[in-house]
Amino acid sequence: MPDRLTFATPEWQGETVLTLTGRIAEGDAMRFSDYLETLETLPSQAYLNSPGGSVSDALTIGRALRARDMNTVMSASDICLSACPYILAAGVSRIADADAMIGVHQHYFGQNTVLPAFVAVEQIQRGQGEVMSYLQEMGVNPLMMQPALMTPSDEIYLLTPAERSTYRLTTTDGDPE
Repeated sequence: MPDRLTFATPEWQGETVLTLTGRIAEGDAMRFSDYLETLETLPSQAYLNSPGGSVSDALTIGRALRARDMNTVMSASDICLSACPYILAAGVSRIADADAMIGVHQHYFGQNTVLPAFVAVEQIQRGQGEVMSYLQEMGVNPLMMQPALMTPSDEIYLLTPAERSTYRLTTTDGDPE
């Protein structure tokens, strides 16, 4: 899997689709925006396969997909972990094969021994609030954050197909064809 997000527009079953593959690194949202500007025709489907990464970049990428009324899709062999589910949440239609792995955990904000604890806590809580607002904006139940907040940042909680549906993270679980 690439160390930073890669973008491509391959043909899939007679239709051009957008693929986002790899780790979401800082700056990928700007690279994605620039990439979208190069496309003559915008595909309607974005296929995701990512171990996650930068939360802020994932939210910006998600908003770019939603602004273009795109659908998000995951095939059986795809993973969408950590920050990636926030991109998945942006699809107008969100389709994930039941065997696709979608997982969440606490956000990792890095270690900073310079900031006083109360400042660090304030920043973390502000970030969590922004994510919850984003999920609500995308039509996903912000309670999806509950298993994320209870799972340490070095572990992953895999959402079951039933949980994906309950939280409205997916609008369809099944074979994306």
